[in-house]
Amino acid sequence: MPAVLEAPTRWVLPDEIPPLENGDHLSAAEFLRRYSAMPDVKKAELIQGIVYLMASPVRIDQHGQPDGMVQTWLGLYASQTDGVKHATNSTMRMSPEDIPQPDGLLRVLPEHGGQSKVDAKGYLVGAPELVVEIAASSASVDTREKRTSYLRARVPEYLVWRTRDRAVDWWSLEDDEYVRLEPDANGTIRSRVFPGLWLSVSALIAENAAGVVACLQEGLASEDHASFKARLAAHS
Repeated sequence: MPAVLEAPTRWVLPDEIPPLENGDHLSAAEFLRRYSAMPDVKKAELIQGIVYLMASPVRIDQHGQPDGMVQTWLGLYASQTDGVKHATNSTMRMSPEDIPQPDGLLRVLPEHGGQSKVDAKGYLVGAPELVVEIAASSASVDTREKRTSYLRARVPEYLVWRTRDRAVDWWSLEDDEYVRLEPDANGTIRSRVFPGLWLSVSALIAENAAGVVACLQEGLASEDHASFKARLAAHS
């Protein structure tokens, strides 16, 4: 009777780093160890201890162009507000179970009273003052699991642009809950954390970049923004 050959067992060597897989339950340290060893992975997040890999193609109409408009809006505000920095697609170490990589953020620098800092490895540690997500296929996660994680980390404001739904959700931390910021009579939402950061919802949804910038310019010219800049300067 011929011998039966068994398939060789694959052993993981001590120095071999396993790849990230969707649905893995990992600690923050192990997530970052595996993520750092996978340079071809463009975006991965740890949300409430679960790994999410962004493996689907990015559509220009549902994400690329909207993302570009939001980054212009955030970048223009930061450029006119000393002590505030804008960043895109950056890994954040918020908690032992939460390492998101939001599409955009605004943060107050720690020397001006901000609550986040950059660690020795270049990761953002703590909660920035505003997080922004462009949500198409990820809308369910962005408005549920991520919202819970940002709330738990006490991110002061969280904005989600649901491009497929043509809708904007902007929440502000009040006590221990997120409350929705509603547009005023002109359809403008005004940040509570960043005075002068004004958003024309209709212009954003219509992808009217000129309208978004014009509304922001009004906010940047307001007395509230001038007072905020003075407070930031006095804190340094």
